[in-house]
Amino acid sequence: MPAQIALVHDWLTGMRGGEKCLESLAAAFPDAPLYTLLHRRGSVSPVIEDRPIHTSILQRFPGVHRYYRYLLPLMPRAIERLRLPTNIQAVVSFSHAVAGRVHAPPGVPHICYCFSPMRYAWHMREAYFGQRRGLRRLNPAAAARDCLLDRIRTWDRAASDRVTHFVAISQTVADRIAACYGRSSTIIYPPVDTDFYQPDEVPRVPFYLVVSALVPYKRIDLAIEACRRLDRKLVVIGTGPEAKKLKRLARGANVRFLGWQSDDVIRQYLQCCRALLFPGCEDFGIVPLEAQACGAPVIAYGAGGATETVLPASDDTPGTGRFFAEQTPEALVEAMTWAEQHLDAFCPSKARAQAERFNKARFDAELLGFIQRVIASPGTRTVPHVQTGVAAMRRAG
Repeated sequence: MPAQIALVHDWLTGMRGGEKCLESLAAAFPDAPLYTLLHRRGSVSPVIEDRPIHTSILQRFPGVHRYYRYLLPLMPRAIERLRLPTNIQAVVSFSHAVAGRVHAPPGVPHICYCFSPMRYAWHMREAYFGQRRGLRRLNPAAAARDCLLDRIRTWDRAASDRVTHFVAISQTVADRIAACYGRSSTIIYPPVDTDFYQPDEVPRVPFYLVVSALVPYKRIDLAIEACRRLDRKLVVIGTGPEAKKLKRLARGANVRFLGWQSDDVIRQYLQCCRALLFPGCEDFGIVPLEAQACGAPVIAYGAGGATETVLPASDDTPGTGRFFAEQTPEALVEAMTWAEQHLDAFCPSKARAQAERFNKARFDAELLGFIQRVIASPGTRTVPHVQTGVAAMRRAG
């Protein structure tokens, strides 16, 4: 008889990398109830949709799917009010915001598959909001925002004790968990669908590709400016709040914005692009591995998760991509120029082999094996049960 677990996810509004991780576990535990802050019906795969999905009080807000990110101040209270069943053997949360702070039933281990500590509260505030904290006295709105995020960070740190086992998606995130919460973690890399993302016999076409949510920290502006300076064609696939700003920035450059596209279309572009541009600092980054699975080179910022998945090419050693050291147009231009002058330095078969190291079967086996070991270990059932999360946030204010 399979173990009885409860699944927790921040919110269900689309199928991105985090939802693909959830999907694997949902398939392994088809009867497991799923708890989340809010759910837009039909936005995730049938494997996820076809189960009991329990939402928080935020679901009652009219049209909440259009503005839920602005409800961040309410999310700690909302996640703490979720009531999970008591007849379960483990809680598994998938979290980049607050899902990992849910209350597990007493004595039930809580495994948090952590995509990152909350970026905008901890380590990427300037990338999200674009203002240095030292200047916040000059901007009352920024000062209020930073005060709120400081309180949420205090709550997050206190409530992290509800997790008995942290699982990090990369060494980059494991280091953040240690820095933010003083906790160790097990690294299990997310899955890449190498059965779907495969090379094709079509020739490579001289255009660069970006596949990304259009948000500030992804630094799509660097890709646009670098392609402008080199007079290269750039195709951007993705949507997000930065779309209008990026389109204005791209005026006069050879840039096509395709908006949201299906996985089939994304695969076609990965199979024929000159290279994928990946200018942001990511927690892990599924897209570079999907590109490598299709045999495409990756030109990436040399920090964060990309350094764990891309094999850098050099004058002497073939690889699967090229890193640039600074998030500036000049550094990206230099990397692109080097890549164009050293086409033989990129090995499609090596890229494919690298991607296969991160395949879905490996992820399923590692995560399921970890859960089974936790459930089988009696010592994990003594859970530090912290009831002071929201209270801590109030005290910080």
